[in-house]
Amino acid sequence: MKLTHNFKLSEFLSKNDKGTRPDYQTILNLKNLANRLQVLRDLTGKAIIINSGYRSPEYNEIVGGAKNSYHVKGMAADIRIVGLSAEKAQEYLKNWSGGLGSYATFTHVDTRNGKVRWFG
Repeated sequence: MKLTHNFKLSEFLSKNDKGTRPDYQTILNLKNLANRLQVLRDLTGKAIIINSGYRSPEYNEIVGGAKNSYHVKGMAADIRIVGLSAEKAQEYLKNWSGGLGSYATFTHVDTRNGKVRWFG
């Protein structure tokens, strides 16, 4: 299932989550997230790799995710932009509305209400 021109639902589903499918609302949330990431892809002209997108509650617990993680709601992704360092990718995202977590090798983005920033 295509979410945007460049993003498929399968890219946001964890390969280690034993085929758990998100519910309808979660898919709508993923589509919203994908639309926001599509703008970033169009801006950079570079592919975006989803390291971690939707996680079932069970899988989120296994990987040590926060109890109320936006990944479980389909509202978050940990990403890399092909050909850019995480630091450079984060420069492109400085005006992202929502959550933005800056890490050395990837960037966490989420679509929560309000602008929140942190460094991992």
